Amino acid sequence: MAEVTEVAGRIGFGETLRRDAWWVAPLATALGLGAFGVYSFWAALQGNHYESSPYLSPFYSPLILVDWWKFSPAFLILWAPLGFRATCYYYRKAYYRSYFLDPPACAVGEFRDGKYKGETAFPFILQNLHRYMLIPALALIAFLWHDAYNAFFFSDGLHMGVGSLVLTANAFLLSGYTLGCHSLRHLVGGRLDCFSCATLGNFRHGIWEKQSVLNRFHMGWAWTSLFMVGFSDVYVRLLSMGVVTDVRLI
Repeated sequence: MAEVTEVAGRIGFGETLRRDAWWVAPLATALGLGAFGVYSFWAALQGNHYESSPYLSPFYSPLILVDWWKFSPAFLILWAPLGFRATCYYYRKAYYRSYFLDPPACAVGEFRDGKYKGETAFPFILQNLHRYMLIPALALIAFLWHDAYNAFFFSDGLHMGVGSLVLTANAFLLSGYTLGCHSLRHLVGGRLDCFSCATLGNFRHGIWEKQSVLNRFHMGWAWTSLFMVGFSDVYVRLLSMGVVTDVRLI
């Protein structure tokens, strides 16, 4: 009987600890997203140190240089990945909970008053643009793989540097995040009630199953790709500034 009471006490303590520490996850998320947001805006605003041949920062890819644009070339393309991530189903949950405390966590009450409108009123109704932001996001993945390919071709021939691996890892992680998108999963086959009744149903079901594997770990892809795209820019920027030297592996 004493052992049962002891176990029950430990369980009760654990539940109390989780309930009292509800703020930890929202705070960590807010700090992580905030730090990336501040850095990415600063890096895009600079308009320099984004290239160290054969490496190109993903913040500036594809690199568009035109005479009529007087600002940083990063702003010509950053609207696409920013819009895609800002409207992403996972990130919506993340920043709703961390910045708006809406709700702060599971089984934790709401802090706001008033009638709940969800995403039916401005500006949150713009979240419905996510399915359309998928199109430029997929196009950017192609450019990033092109950059990763070019990262192995140096002025003196085919080699592999640390930057080659960094840009390849960045393209891989962003591909996993983008291809695991809920909207893409819906488009591939998630909206079908009967695969066998649909055109190319078996083929679409096979793709849907494979894409669902990526979708299952969407949160992991979201955070690792966010870190890697920032790290890639930092690495290329430091190379361009002469702060670090790229290590030639092969």
